[in-house]
Formats: sequence, C-alpha cells, structure tokens
Amino acid sequence: MTALSQETVSATRTAAGIPFILKKAFLSALVALVLFSLMIGIRTEAGPDGQLTYWTRFGELASIVGIVFGGSILIELARQWIGPIGAEKLVPPAVHRGMSILGHYLAPALLIFTLLVPVIFYNQRYILDLAILVLTYVMLGWGLNVVVGLAGLLDLGYVAFYAVGAYSYALLATNFGWSFWICLPLAGILAAMWGVMLGFPVLRLRGDYLAIVTLAFGEIIRLVIINWQSLTGGPNGVTGIPRPTLFGIPLDNSDDGLAAKLGIEYSPTHRIVFLFYLILALALLTNWVTIRLRRLPIGRAWEALREDEVACRALGINTTTTKLTAFATGALFGGFAGAFFATRQGFISPESFTFQESALVLAIVVLGGMGSQLGVALAALAMIGGFELFRGLEIYRMLVFGWAMVLIMIWRPRGLIGHRAPTVYLKKAQAISSDLVKEGHG
Repeated sequence: MTALSQETVSATRTAAGIPFILKKAFLSALVALVLFSLMIGIRTEAGPDGQLTYWTRFGELASIVGIVFGGSILIELARQWIGPIGAEKLVPPAVHRGMSILGHYLAPALLIFTLLVPVIFYNQRYILDLAILVLTYVMLGWGLNVVVGLAGLLDLGYVAFYAVGAYSYALLATNFGWSFWICLPLAGILAAMWGVMLGFPVLRLRGDYLAIVTLAFGEIIRLVIINWQSLTGGPNGVTGIPRPTLFGIPLDNSDDGLAAKLGIEYSPTHRIVFLFYLILALALLTNWVTIRLRRLPIGRAWEALREDEVACRALGINTTTTKLTAFATGALFGGFAGAFFATRQGFISPESFTFQESALVLAIVVLGGMGSQLGVALAALAMIGGFELFRGLEIYRMLVFGWAMVLIMIWRPRGLIGHRAPTVYLKKAQAISSDLVKEGHG
C-alpha cells in the first residue's frame, strides 16, 4: 500500500468517525458541566449575619466545559491519526535505544543523588523535610506494592497499618520509656498481626468486594483510635513522643548530645539529616526484602495469584497462606513507616490517618506501575513533589494535578514503568527433540 493510499484510508476513517467523536465530546462536556457546576459555577459563603450567600461564575464554568469539549475532540483525532501510523514511527529507534540505556543507569543514579541530598541541600531545611516526606511515601508505596502489585489484592485500607505502627510506637515509647530501636520492630510486628487479622475475613473475596472490606477496615481502625480516648487520647492524639537516638546518644544540645561528644557546634539540622538517612535505610530495607521475596516460592505464588486465582488453585498453591503472607508483609512495612512518622513528628492524631492517605499511596503504586519498585519511587517523587510544585496555583492546584495524572494514564496505562517480567525464566533457549512433542509422548 502506498503512502497516498494510507493517507486516503486515514482520512476516510476520520470522516466516518466524526459523528462518534462529536458524540463522545458532547458527553464529556455534559459530565464536566454536571461535575463543575457546583464546584466552579456556583460559590456559597456564610454571610456576616450567619445567612448563606452565593454568587455565580458561569463564565469560568463555560470555559472549563469548552476546554473539555475541545480536548476530547483533539484526543480522539490524535488516536485515529496515531493508530494507522503506528507508535513506532513516531519515536525513532535511536530514542528507544537511548531510553533503554538510560533505564539501566536511572536507578543507581537516583540512589547516588538521594545519598547526596543532605550534603547538597544541608542549609535548606524545606528541601530536607520534603525529601523525608517523599521517602516516607516511597516506603509506603513499596509496602503496598507487595499487596497490590505482586499479589493483585486491591487494598484501600492500607493507612490502617500505618496508623497501627504509629500508635504502637507512640504508646510504647511514652508509657514504658522504651527506645525507638526497641519499639520499631514491635510496631512492625503488631501491624503485621493486624494484617493477618484483616486477611482472614477477605480470603474468599476479590475485586470490588475486597476493596470495600479493606476500606471499611481502615475506617474501623480510625474510629477506634478516635473513640478509645483512655488509650489513644482520642481526637487530641498523643504528644511528647521521644525522638530516636544514635546508639543511645541523643541528637540535642545537651552535654550528652552527639555534637558535644564529637566536639562540634550543635545544629538542629543534625537531627534532620539523621532522620533522612534513617528513613532512607528503612526504605532500602523494604526494597531489598521485597526483591528477595519475589525470587522465593512465596513471591512466585503472589504473582500466580495476581494473574489467575483459579489457575493458582489448580496448581496446588495454598491461596490462604499466600494472601495472609501478602497482607502481613505489606502491613509490616506500613508499621515501620508509621513508627518513623510518629518519631519524626513528635505528635500524632487521627487526622493523619484518613482514607485520603490510602488513596494517595494506592495512586502512587498504580501510577508507577504495579510490581515495579523503580516506578513506585518515581511516582512518589512526582506526586509528592508535584503537590509542592503546584502549590502556588492555590485552588487550581488539584485540577492541574488531576489533569496531569489523566494524561499520564492515557499515555502509560500500565504505569510509568509497567511490566510484569517473570522472576524465573530460562536464560538460554533449549532445543527440544521432536520425539517429545509427538502425540502420546508429551
């Protein structure tokens, strides 16, 4: 087929699909009109006398609806144009090779840069705090990736294990005076126990039903924390949570502090740098354990469960043990992250463990690519850093960020680094004799 005939076919398809394109664009605009009519079109506010006042912004509403209508047409036209041409012609082979080479060096380069962040930005407290927050969500994403990415179990209540770890450390440290290094493994073990408790009721559930039960579990934990005031402090939370020490040496301005023992000038940044390397070590530990588990039989069982639970049962895999270990392992890392969050903040309350946190961590896992460790790290950097990047846009920040996520999911529907490479495969192709594949012989 010549290039002229290809262009003719493409033009014919576009002309035939114009009614469909217009219909889809009209439906998209109608949905946008319904969604944004109360968010943008009509604004309400309490007046000085206590009565409700409102004003309209129909011009901005019409602009948003028009953008949605035009954007839907452009997207459909681009799809029809790219379809016959082929994506491989839009991206040259040299670019593909360059991206492949870059992918091999991206993870080591990112790790080296992360190790040097406290050195490069030592005097910039804001960047150090943001880096600690990003690493916390990287660790949470890697923990949830075990449940969602490897085992294929949709968990919407992961924040419950995060809360159990945080409150376990806070209550043990404040009531018994135990150090961070003793409470850290205990917080992880307690969170893993709650993961097993969650696993038992959902053994026969899958898909949407599993998501609903895990969502309810997260809300139950939050409501228990709010109402059990004698233990958790209720809405007031827990204050005065001890800070971690370096082998028993506090990082403060006292005579027994680390700065005094080393004979250097004390700086509050010392504690921030220590917390940075602490959460980095915990995140790398999570990554190392996850990679090792993927190569073990239990890791391959998780992947088999993710692909097809019926086939997994037919192969003789115990799905009960497989699901429980997935929930327990993911909850363990969530408990570690919660303990670190508690010692970093020095104060925790139920407002820090809402469903929004679970949704954010799940979005990081899905956006990065389920099962991809590097993808989760890049997604956490993009999402947490993206919130800060668009902070100056105020009310339009979430709108811009939402559009960015939609475009990324259209461009990369399986995530930034979406792959399901097998953990066990033959490194060299082996020839099989024709006698072994004859009828009746194999």
